[in-house]
This record gives sequence, structure tokens and C-alpha cells, in this order.
Amino acid sequence: METLTKKMVFTDASMIITEACVRAGSDVFIGYPITPSNRFYQYGTQRFPSFLAGPDEITVMQWMSGFSAAGKFPVTATAFPGLALMAEGLNMAYAMELPMLLILTQRLGPSTGSATTGAQGDLMFLNGLISGKYPIPVFSHSDFEDAWDMTYESIKMAIKFRTPVVLLTSKELVMTNKSFDINKLKEIIPVKKFSTEVIEPYAPYKTGEEMVPAYIPLGDEKYQVRINASTHNDAGLIKKNDPESMANTKRLKEKFEKRIDEFTFYDYDKEEKAKKLIVTYGISADASRDAVGKLREEGEMVSLLIVKTLLPVPGAILDIINTYDEIVFVEENISGIYKEILFGVDHNPKIKSVNKIGNLISPTEIIKAVKQ
Repeated sequence: METLTKKMVFTDASMIITEACVRAGSDVFIGYPITPSNRFYQYGTQRFPSFLAGPDEITVMQWMSGFSAAGKFPVTATAFPGLALMAEGLNMAYAMELPMLLILTQRLGPSTGSATTGAQGDLMFLNGLISGKYPIPVFSHSDFEDAWDMTYESIKMAIKFRTPVVLLTSKELVMTNKSFDINKLKEIIPVKKFSTEVIEPYAPYKTGEEMVPAYIPLGDEKYQVRINASTHNDAGLIKKNDPESMANTKRLKEKFEKRIDEFTFYDYDKEEKAKKLIVTYGISADASRDAVGKLREEGEMVSLLIVKTLLPVPGAILDIINTYDEIVFVEENISGIYKEILFGVDHNPKIKSVNKIGNLISPTEIIKAVKQ
């Protein structure tokens, strides 16, 4: 096998994610500059085929929907204050089943918080963002290679399932510059945007076994495309309390939950005979990796699970967690948001948490929790 020569560059994950978007076939970046997502805005002006600067985040999301309906794949990046303004528009895009990617760079909250301090505080908001608690797919990355791969998977999923997708990141993950061998990154093949499998007679929201309607852009010469954000039937017409409309609305949830194995991603470093498991995601993964290495050097048997598909929660994640006697959740927020999504707020003696705000969790803090 031919060995590739290293090609070292000094870069950050904002640039890696931007490049992955463009290579996957994203057509347009639509942004409003907000720290710590501002580098996406900067790089977006240089790399995307088209770039639009929105006057505010509400407008950004409306433009995202318009481009997606017209057959383009749009990308934006924001932080919590921007996401709060985008919430209504994102619900609209979700109901209309419009493919798009939203990169969410987490920072310390609440409110505007601190733009220059990272965090992992937005997952619970995403878990209830779509009215009725419909699941919006949320992916996470923990290093540069993840940033490349999960961006690609996010775009593939958005198009395959006709849905907005959120790539959840944080300030330190995307703004920290490092030397990196870009030859480690896999080739990205542009994602085909349009469906070729139309069920005749055509109806805009008619589906088959895959539970996803054919994706045809507005203005198509053959089919009359109708897009509707209100409760609608297969034809895209508003009919309240209509069995077909209710079934179509339930499908928005079922299409993810019944096919979740197709987009379940995680890293599982399993230690044989270990009874303890560290669970983490995103920026806290590096400290967790270091902690596991040190614990094993000291003779402590412990496994590590780094979750990349955060929402909807894959059954495979719970299957792994439930095989252990003791679980330590590591995440940079006060309450342990991911832990609460999985297990609620009741005290469980087998579950521990390492939580912190204001600065990164250290391997030492994780080691201490595991040994207690």
C-alpha cells in the first residue's frame, strides 16, 4: 500500500468544516457574524460558490429556507443568541422538510453569556427546539478528523432525510489553531441533491417505505411542487384533523427513529472486563481520552464512549451504557445536560458527573471522579 506523504498545515476546525461543506456540494453560506462562529463567516466569503450576509438571524433562516426550496444546499453558523432568533424559522424549515446545515458554536450562557468562553450548554434547548419535541438531528465532533467526517455525514443526512441538521461544536473546538496533517482526511464526494425516485401520481409529501418525500425544487417543469409549513396532507394542503395530515405529521418523527441506525456515530474504546465507563462528546473528549490513558497506566480498567450522534438518542448508545456498573458523564455545563436527556434528573447511584463552566475540564478532574 502506498504511504501518503504528510502535508502539515496550521489550521482550525472552522476552516476544516467550511472546506468539507464546499466539497460535499454546499452551494451557499448565509450568515450573520456572531462570535465564536465568526470564522465560518470569514471563511464562507472565500470558499462558498455564493455568500450572503444577512441583516439578522431571523432573515438568515428565511433565506436558508428559500435557497433550499429552490434546490440549493445552504449552510449557516451561529451561537445561542442567534439560534434563539432562528427557532421559529427552523421549525418552519423542519415542517417543510428542507435540507440545510446549521453549525452551532456553543459559548458560555445564559443570555449573551461570554462570547469568548466556550461551553456545552445548548443541547437541552436543541432537544426541545421543534415544537411537539420532534427530533432534529444533532451531530457532534471532537477533533479535526471528526470535524471533516461529521460535516460530511451531516450534509448527507440532511439531503437523504430532507431535514435541517445541526452540527454542534464549541468555541475551543473551532477557534484553536493546530498543526495538522491534512492527508489524514478522507475524500469527500459531492452529495446528489435531488431525488430520482418519485412515486406516481406525484404528491409533494407522498412517501414510500423510506418515509421521505421526493426532493424536487420549486419551479420544476414536470411536477407542481408545493411546500407548506403548516399541518398538511400528502398534497401539501392544509386540512385540520385529517387522518392523512396527522399521519404525515407523525412521520416527521418516525422517519428518524425508525432509521436511526443509518446515522448512529460514536467512538467506543472498550476495555475488556471494565465495569466503569466514561461518556462524553465534543470538546470534553480530549481530556477524557487523556484521563483514560492515565487511568489504564495506573491499572484502572475503564472504557470510553465518545458520542457523535447526540439527537435523536440512538438505542446503540443506551445499549453500551447499560452494560456498565458505573458511568461517569463528562460535559462542560452545570447540570450534566446529556446525562439528563438520557436518565432524567433523579439521582442514580451508578451515575456520576464531571461538570464545569468557565474553562475546560481537566483530565485530573475526570480521574478523580472515576476513582471516587
